Amino acid sequence: MVVNFARTSASAELLRQIFQSINAQSCPKLFNFHMHTVHSDGKLQPSTLMEQAIAIGLQGLAITDHHNIGGYEAAQIWLEDWQWKNPGANTPRLWSGVEINANLLDIEVHILAYAFEPGNLSIKPYLQRKATTGQQYQATNVIAAIHDAGGLAVLAHPARYRRSHFDLIPAAAEQGIDGVESFYAYNNPKPWRPSALESQQMQQLASKYHLLNTCGTDTHGLSILQRL
Repeated sequence: MVVNFARTSASAELLRQIFQSINAQSCPKLFNFHMHTVHSDGKLQPSTLMEQAIAIGLQGLAITDHHNIGGYEAAQIWLEDWQWKNPGANTPRLWSGVEINANLLDIEVHILAYAFEPGNLSIKPYLQRKATTGQQYQATNVIAAIHDAGGLAVLAHPARYRRSHFDLIPAAAEQGIDGVESFYAYNNPKPWRPSALESQQMQQLASKYHLLNTCGTDTHGLSILQRL
């Protein structure tokens, strides 16, 4: 397994601590680290997403639009304004986030980047609203770029790909990934709940390869409590 010696940001270290405590009850009412807005293929405006997050009482979240941080930036501006208007109110922590297409074991996977420095040059190629090509498309280089930007790299929904998560997670770990999206609702149940079998398998693999566990609804619809 590749050991990541890159200096992570203080924001990433705080997020790492939270990921270490994530369990099946964490999402979607306490934390949600996988959500999309109108800035990629979601239906929610960033302001509406943040309104829902506050109404639910989320403690922490990340907007992970595909290949851009427009939704995160708009949500951050909205949240700062809301805090100014509501001094002393409980405010959820919003981390930077993005979902990046990458090649792993000759198939396309999605890698979630969290708590990175948006202005870092290493992450810039992955924030251009489209997938990269060539060497930048390789998972090992995506993960390295996220680390160079001070962030954490997570393999999204590992059981949704054309190769087994039993192959993909060890390969991702070898290339330096920090975590896996262990708690994910593969059949879009209502209400949202993580798929029991897959979640158990992901946790076991995460433990075996010393990876963090994360959770998220992967919302693309009008509610952050559901995927669609």
